[in-house]
Amino acid sequence: MSLEKVKSHFKQWNREQDIMEFETLSATVEQAAETLGVIPARIAKTLCFKAEEDKAILIVAAGDAKIDNKKFRNAFQFKARMLSPDEVLRQTGHAVGGVCPFGLANDLDVYLDVSMKRFDSVFPACGSENSAIELTGEELFNYSFAKQWVDVCKGWQEEEMEEAVAINDD
Repeated sequence: MSLEKVKSHFKQWNREQDIMEFETLSATVEQAAETLGVIPARIAKTLCFKAEEDKAILIVAAGDAKIDNKKFRNAFQFKARMLSPDEVLRQTGHAVGGVCPFGLANDLDVYLDVSMKRFDSVFPACGSENSAIELTGEELFNYSFAKQWVDVCKGWQEEEMEEAVAINDD
């Protein structure tokens, strides 16, 4: 059902035929990367956080990025608290493993993390545990009706990686 809602969402741009469905699972970043034959960082994962009242916000980030709590609080003025799987399903209409910023059950604010800007294209899920679509950053922004690009993640920048390696080498 969720996949059908996403296909319907993409019909407005005549892109529903570009949704890929797989025989294998693509529910985790690692599974999706293996299925698609790309590095995990190019998987666009959608993370769901509690916002004011009973609303949620979605952050779409590169597969190798992790939420930086300090950056998140500075950007949104509240603490990063992830939704439970039941809350994710209720807010987005998608079960964990297929969560995406398309065809949502509720009108949620979507933000795209800058961690994805280093790629020409990324692969978000499409509402099921075995689907994805390849999109440029601009397409992802437009098709998800994103509010803005944000910088709320860590662990993906080369400088951070080099620092971690240098610390481990000491």
